[in-house]
Amino acid sequence: MSHTVTIKTEVRDVVAMRQAASRLQLPEPTFGEVCLFSEVKRGWAIQLRDWRYPVVADVQTGRLDFDNYGGRWGDQRELDQFLQRYAVERATLEARKQGHTTVEQSLPDGSIKLTIQVGVDN
Repeated sequence: MSHTVTIKTEVRDVVAMRQAASRLQLPEPTFGEVCLFSEVKRGWAIQLRDWRYPVVADVQTGRLDFDNYGGRWGDQRELDQFLQRYAVERATLEARKQGHTTVEQSLPDGSIKLTIQVGVDN
């Protein structure tokens, strides 16, 4: 039986964050204080492609802070792509923890179909 699920993503898992960055060929996230134009934030810095400042993730709250100056300092699609990849990595990690297998398929519209195969007890 097939089910479609929509996931609201909060970035709280450092392992999934690192895996998402790796899959997107981004630098590994680093923890510390980060200057975002006029403020300093503390958390996990994710440097997106062609962004002037990194995105900062607070894994305690799931909140992301960033300054892309309305798209002038970074394309929103890069952040959207990271969040999509993070959600896939996080769901895959959770499925595997529960003993399930996953199959990932990239779709022509840019979305990702993640199939979680639940084992049946015999």
